[in-house]
Amino acid sequence: MLKYIFLFVTLGIIAVITWLLLLYSNIKLDVQKIVNYNPPKTTQFFDKNGNLVANIFKNEHRLYVKYKDIPARIIEALVAIEDTQFFEHNGINLDAISRALIKDIKARAFVEGASTLTQQLVRGLVLNREKKIIRKIKEVLLAIKVETVLSKEEILERYFNQIYFGHGYYGIKTASLGYFKKNLYELNLKEIAILVGLPRAPSFYNPTKNLKFALARANQVITRLHTLGWINQDEYENSIKLNPTVYKQTLTQNKAPYVIDYALKVLKKDIEDIKTGGYLINLTIDLDAQNIAKEALKISYNNILKRDEKLQKNAFNNVIKDDKKVEENYFIEKLNASMISIENKTGAILALVGGIDYKKSSFNRVVQSKRQPGSAAKPFIYQTALDLGYSPASQLTDIGRTYEYKINNEIKKWQPKNYGGKFNGIITLREALVYSKNLATINLVNEIGMNEIYKGLELFGIRNIPRDLSLALGTFSISPLDLSKAYSVLSNNGIQVTPYIVSSIIDKNSELIVFEPQTKYINSPEQIYLMTSILKDGVKRGTGKRARIKGMEAAGKTGTTNDNVDVWFCGFTPSMQTIIWFGNDDNRQMRKSETGGKTAAPVFSYFNSKYLELHPEIERKFEKPKNVKISMMNNKKEYYTDISKIPEVQIPISNNENTIEF
Repeated sequence: MLKYIFLFVTLGIIAVITWLLLLYSNIKLDVQKIVNYNPPKTTQFFDKNGNLVANIFKNEHRLYVKYKDIPARIIEALVAIEDTQFFEHNGINLDAISRALIKDIKARAFVEGASTLTQQLVRGLVLNREKKIIRKIKEVLLAIKVETVLSKEEILERYFNQIYFGHGYYGIKTASLGYFKKNLYELNLKEIAILVGLPRAPSFYNPTKNLKFALARANQVITRLHTLGWINQDEYENSIKLNPTVYKQTLTQNKAPYVIDYALKVLKKDIEDIKTGGYLINLTIDLDAQNIAKEALKISYNNILKRDEKLQKNAFNNVIKDDKKVEENYFIEKLNASMISIENKTGAILALVGGIDYKKSSFNRVVQSKRQPGSAAKPFIYQTALDLGYSPASQLTDIGRTYEYKINNEIKKWQPKNYGGKFNGIITLREALVYSKNLATINLVNEIGMNEIYKGLELFGIRNIPRDLSLALGTFSISPLDLSKAYSVLSNNGIQVTPYIVSSIIDKNSELIVFEPQTKYINSPEQIYLMTSILKDGVKRGTGKRARIKGMEAAGKTGTTNDNVDVWFCGFTPSMQTIIWFGNDDNRQMRKSETGGKTAAPVFSYFNSKYLELHPEIERKFEKPKNVKISMMNNKKEYYTDISKIPEVQIPISNNENTIEF
């Protein structure tokens, strides 16, 4: 009988050993997951001055920290409260297991655990929290194996980055910045105690929800440190009394959503793991400029509403008699705006606002919307004329004509007019652009020839141009981003720059990738300066008067399309270029009084004036190239070059400001 009992016991032991060996062999993959730890990490975006713009992540908000960057006091506090013998045991604490086992047997249930930090790491990474014998055995085996492969420091590094600290924060660095707006080395002992006390029950001890319990738990940590003799009496008493400030912040902290959306669109082409790779993205954006831009657009937007009492009531009624058409409840959500500002010399985007309110509409009107620029396209036509030998003093014909064309064999007539219906007869090229004369522009296009105009516009990078005279009035469609690129030829003395938003990236291997400006020579500084001088006059005394900046020179052009559907101001100072658009998202017309000069130009003035207050050191005057010559015309200075010479016959300059087109 004893023989059979012995045999049965022996077979049982062999079976258990075999089962344990089999279980041990099956955990190899789990061990590799812990050894080759690579959790999803948050990508952070910073502005040009190092200010955080946004945290972007997929599922877990985690800012990774190396072991060497974790202060010793944080490690001491964690070990004191969670696993005092961490640096002595081999992954499991037999004494703690024995005590817990006795309590569990007495209670006939799992009432107390005895997990080491290594076991907690294993459980958090590859196991679950189910209280089952098989899970506990796997946890012990894995902990022992991990301790043979990783050093104590490597285990702690994984622990501090893996553990959940509540409020959506994964990892202690994330929690430190989230709860206290501090880096780890800036934390005081009470703040450290709050953090290391969280892993036991992160939701319950979350200081943004249950600060009273979080402080009580922190005091337990501090008391434990004092009991162990790891802090002195003064440190203990001072820390117990402290009540640190706790912040409840959004996880993304996205201060410029239109900017981040565009940056992600650009980066996703080359970086697939942009939301999980833990990249540090340095943007060209200046958050100060970005905030001023949003403020400037909002002010002008509100002024539009104030100018129409019906819009203030959130509705616009467009009623046509005889019941031909009745439209009601046209809500102001259709009215919107956008703005992009870049550095002239580099194309670095300083501000990008894709709409009035991102929460209502994430559609980025700077990048995604294509609208007609109207008269804002005229500088490209006039620059083409200058490069063909015209000068600012050349004579243009400002008279009306009737043009006939066919649509489906039906003869149509086109009779373009100047704003206000008046015309001057003969006018200089400078005055025609300063006061945005439609008729003079159309006649200029006719005079030069359509093919030359097409070539000129394409040289600026403008595509999809209509093959008719309407192009003289800017009837093609273009995004503010692309229009900004075209205008950069004028603001950057003939060198076109491509607007860009990412200046550098620190990748997951801590390698720095720098993005250089993309430039293209288009024209000489001398020829471009002629246009700059005209656009300066446009701001000084022409259609863009409301864009003037006190203490700084500015140049620019207004744009208003047919029926006031789109209004623009495209301008630049010696250092910055800004494109502003207003309109309705569904292409309906705005009020007749809403024009580029009245609606968009003040945004340019406000934005640059406020930015100048912050940066008084920036350039304030345009520099005239040496080869630009000066002549007196009608008792006024006029500029010319070897290409754009002064005409032999002079005409009186018409200063008919009451015929201005905005």
